[in-house]
Amino acid sequence: MMAGVSPLVRLLPVMLLVFVLTLAATGIGSSFMPPERVVAALAGQGSRMDEVIVWTLRLPRVALAILAGAALALAGALLQRVVRNPMASPSVLGITDGAAVGVVLFLWLFSDQANNLTVSIHWQPLAAITGAAVFGALVIALASLDRGSSKPLKIILYGIALAALAKAAVTLLIILGPVYRASQALTWLTGSVGAAHWQDVLAVGLGLAAVIPVLLLQRLTIRQLVLDPQSAAVSGLSLDRAQVCLLAVAIFLTAMATAHVGAIGFVGLVAPHVARIFHGQFRSGYLFSVALTGSFLVLAADTLARIIAPPLELPAGALTALVGAPLFLYLLVKGRQSHA
Repeated sequence: MMAGVSPLVRLLPVMLLVFVLTLAATGIGSSFMPPERVVAALAGQGSRMDEVIVWTLRLPRVALAILAGAALALAGALLQRVVRNPMASPSVLGITDGAAVGVVLFLWLFSDQANNLTVSIHWQPLAAITGAAVFGALVIALASLDRGSSKPLKIILYGIALAALAKAAVTLLIILGPVYRASQALTWLTGSVGAAHWQDVLAVGLGLAAVIPVLLLQRLTIRQLVLDPQSAAVSGLSLDRAQVCLLAVAIFLTAMATAHVGAIGFVGLVAPHVARIFHGQFRSGYLFSVALTGSFLVLAADTLARIIAPPLELPAGALTALVGAPLFLYLLVKGRQSHA
């Protein structure tokens, strides 16, 4: 029915949803701000107090949720193409857990007996990026060394095994580390954008900006990855090189996002499926639709986390897991039935 609809028209609904939710999320806080005051403050026409609230306190959080959601969603879409498995996502392949190891190890190593950090907290994102990169590199190395026939499945299995190893390491570090730092680590492990600053927004934004040209250059390769290995080879695609390249891009996106918002899970799993249903994975603009869907999911989760149990703020990652975990179980059951 929508076969002749242009990609831009297909993208308009989710773009409108993200825009409306952005205005609503910026207005929600300890003191509610109606949309007209939000728009006035954004345009520099509001009161001084409104402008401080919007630009200093609320907009960094909203912007970081949008950018991190887009990064996690794109990472999930790339991983699903690389491994040809709809259940692939950064949290499934151990990349998110690798970032968690980096953060918890950072808090454990650089805390003194008084539970104070001996270095600046601004080094924590670097620890997360390092952890994600190490575990992602291990997945790439193991997959590259494996010359078997079912490499996509092997990537999933290697990722699951490394994720289990990372979870065990995190548990041990939390138990052995200071109690105060353990509670701080648990907050990061759940995922939250509550501590957003403009420097976080800049870092994730620059990471996305660096990846966009790569995705544009690789757009044909991304489409070819849905082919079987024989067809891909006939089309001139170097399958191993393409898989490693896009896997590295997915690891980079995940590392940049989780370094600043924590281990928000299942966004990379859910967003590609939603975009596939409403936009179509073989249509122009699919990855843009995935990014917008991820932005909407994280921003919606963070907004709900602020209003469900005030004055408490729930971690956004807890709400994304409530949506993502049932979908993951559904995919598992569906996959088992299709192979029965």
